[in-house]
Amino acid sequence: MRQFYRKSGNDLRIFFSCLGLFLIRNLCLATPPQQNEPIERIILNLTQNPENEMAVTWRTGPDTLMPQAQIALAMESMYLSEISKTEFATTVIVRWDSVKIVHYHSVFFDSLQSNTLYAYRVGNGSDWSEWNQFKTASENPEPFKFVYLSDPQNNIKSMCSRIFRAAYKKAPDADFWLFTGDLVDIGYDDQEWAELYYALGWIPRMTPMILVPGNHGYYSIIADSVKSKHLTPLWRPQFTLPENGPDGLEETAYSIDYQGVRFVMLNGNEKLEEQAEWLDKILSDNPRRWTIAAIHQPFYSTGLKRDNPDLRMLFVPIFDKYSVDLVLQGHDHTYGRTHSIRNGIRVDDNQKGTVYVVSVSGPKVYPVNPRHKTLMAKMGTGMQLFQVITVDKNLLKYESRTATGALYDHFELRK
Repeated sequence: MRQFYRKSGNDLRIFFSCLGLFLIRNLCLATPPQQNEPIERIILNLTQNPENEMAVTWRTGPDTLMPQAQIALAMESMYLSEISKTEFATTVIVRWDSVKIVHYHSVFFDSLQSNTLYAYRVGNGSDWSEWNQFKTASENPEPFKFVYLSDPQNNIKSMCSRIFRAAYKKAPDADFWLFTGDLVDIGYDDQEWAELYYALGWIPRMTPMILVPGNHGYYSIIADSVKSKHLTPLWRPQFTLPENGPDGLEETAYSIDYQGVRFVMLNGNEKLEEQAEWLDKILSDNPRRWTIAAIHQPFYSTGLKRDNPDLRMLFVPIFDKYSVDLVLQGHDHTYGRTHSIRNGIRVDDNQKGTVYVVSVSGPKVYPVNPRHKTLMAKMGTGMQLFQVITVDKNLLKYESRTATGALYDHFELRK
C-alpha cells in the first residue's frame, strides 16, 4: 500500500505544547474512546486523483490491532468479504494524557477503476464497520453535482443536523460535499467534532468530503511575548486530503481535478503569499473547462464591519488573470452572491468574470455589510443555507436552499 499520510515531529510537538491550553480552558472534555469501543467517525475524502483513488479515515480506542480496510467492486452478491482486497492502515496516535488516547486510522485506496462503484468496510480483521459504497470519478468531463456548505460551527448537533439532512434529501446523488471552513467553533474541542459527526451521520461514509480550515480551526500560542497561530492538531489526523499544495500547508491547501473542473482549495489563515504564487502556477497550466476556488475568508465581505482588502489585493488579480469562474467562501455568517465581476467591476454576461459567493449553514448569523452592495446580486442573513452546484459540459447551475428545502437563490453560468 502506498504510504501517503505522514505526520511530522513538529505536528506532535505542537500538539503536546497545546496540552496546557486544553486543560486550562477545559474544552477537550469529550471522553475519547476507551478499549473495546466501536469504530467511529468514518469519513471519505477525495484525493488529487479521484478517478482512481479514494481515502478513508476512522477512529478507535488504543487497543485496536491490525487496523485495516477491505474493498471490493460493488455487486449484488452479499459475499463481499470473499471477493474483497485488504489494505492495512496508517495510524496516528492522539494523546491528551496518559489515559486519554485515541487512534486515527487511514487507508488510501489506489489503482481503482474510474467511474466505478466500490464497497468497503473498515475494522481490525475481526470487528468491522458496516459495508459502505462510493463511486470513483470519470476520466472524462461527465456531468456531476456537489453540495457546498460553510460554517456549521455552533450548536452543531441541535441545529445543523437538519440542514445536513435537507442537503442530502435534495441531492442524494451529489458526488461529494465541499466545506469552506469553521466546521466547529473551537478546533481543539473534541466534543464539538463529536457533534459534527453526529450531525453528518452516515453521509460522510458514502459521500466524499473536501474541506478547508477556517479561522476557528486555528489557535494561538504566546511564547516569549510572540504570538503564533497554529492549525488544530485534530485536523490532519481525522482527514486524509491531498498534499499537493504549498509546503507546510499539506491537507489545508490543495487542488483536485474532477470531471472537467479544477478545484483549488485555499487556506486563508497563513502563508498567503506562498499560496498566491502556487495558485498562479497551477492556473497557468489548466486544461479544465471550469475553475472553482474555495476559501474561508471572503474577498468581498458580506458581514457587518468586515473587509479583507489584503486578501483581495493578493488573490483577485490572479482570479481575473485566469478567469476563475466561481469562488466559494464562508466566515461572514451571512449570504452574499456577486454578479459576475472583473477588476472589481460588474461585467456583462458575455464577458469573462468571476462570481463570488458567501454562505453559512450554521445558526450563527451577522447583520449584512453594505460595503460591496453595488457588486451584489443577492444578499441576506438570518438563515441556514446549503448549496447544490451542477456542472454539465458548458453549463454550471447553482442553487442555494434553506433548511426547509425552499429555493433562496439561483443562477447559471455558460461557456
